[in-house]
Amino acid sequence: MRVVVVGLGLIGGSVALAARERLGAEVYGTDADAETLQRAVVRGAVAAGDVPDADLVVVAAPVGVLHTAIESALARWPDAVITDVGSTKGALASAGFGPRYIGGHPLAGAEVSGLDHAREDLFEGATWYLTPNSETEGVRLERVHRFVTGLGAKPIAIDAHEHDRLMAAFSHLPHVLANVLVTQGASALGEESRPVVGPSFRDATRVAGANPGLWADIYGANREAVSTQIDGAITALQQVRAWVDAGDTPALRAWQQAAADAGAGLADRGVAGGPVEEIRVIVPNRPGVIADIALALGRAGISIQDMSLRPESDNRSGEIALWVAEQHADQARALVDATAGHES
Repeated sequence: MRVVVVGLGLIGGSVALAARERLGAEVYGTDADAETLQRAVVRGAVAAGDVPDADLVVVAAPVGVLHTAIESALARWPDAVITDVGSTKGALASAGFGPRYIGGHPLAGAEVSGLDHAREDLFEGATWYLTPNSETEGVRLERVHRFVTGLGAKPIAIDAHEHDRLMAAFSHLPHVLANVLVTQGASALGEESRPVVGPSFRDATRVAGANPGLWADIYGANREAVSTQIDGAITALQQVRAWVDAGDTPALRAWQQAAADAGAGLADRGVAGGPVEEIRVIVPNRPGVIADIALALGRAGISIQDMSLRPESDNRSGEIALWVAEQHADQARALVDATAGHES
């Protein structure tokens, strides 16, 4: 497999390292900074020399230039499947890139950035969202899915706009609030030097100030969903303030307990492990049918552990085999049958 990685920072560099070491792929790279590209070659993340035709191109450019970088990749590698690792997907899904583009977003990273911190195990066990659409062909989705799985991640299909709504709540708003907490704390402390910072403050502000250029672009790219989440947080804070002002201890206790219950519920909703079961189904040979199945399973929180496709002799249909967690198999089979238009 020949892979090109466009952008060799923390994520792109880690993709390159994992693809070479885990998949044995032939990996080439490009980067706007010639020195970074040279360091990637020296480190062994990418091969030296011209970038030839590719099977898969992973665009790991900054969010602010991602649209342009994907357009360039589509033109430069006309036979390749193009994916990306950007943390916002809605605008890209609406850009009309065509069937060769499948959006992606690995939920992996660190407080540090840059090629020097890249590592081949960065994606081990991480959720990696994929955003296929009605134009997506099954063979291309399978290629990206197998690649992501080979890096050690767990791919899950999701609608691009639903992705942005969830990221605003679970990633973008936490960064906003971490920044607010840090500036509030610095203002409260003033010029004093006292040991007031405990583990709760450190835990809540770990991501504060992370990569200012990148995060400014992320907030802007997902402005509607981020604004909605900020409005919700303001409303919640105003309610808490009213309880504090009124000295309403029962309400505050109930609010704290509700947060504990919600947190426990979120912790229980991770990707399931354990035994897997195979599901096979014949589907019509049309663009988007595999994407529809993957999205239906993704909406139900069911991760496809692996998949394979085999066309029928008439080339009008094909067999898809999916492997999902054993405890989800019955639900998955019903969803696949319904999506493919079969009798359940």
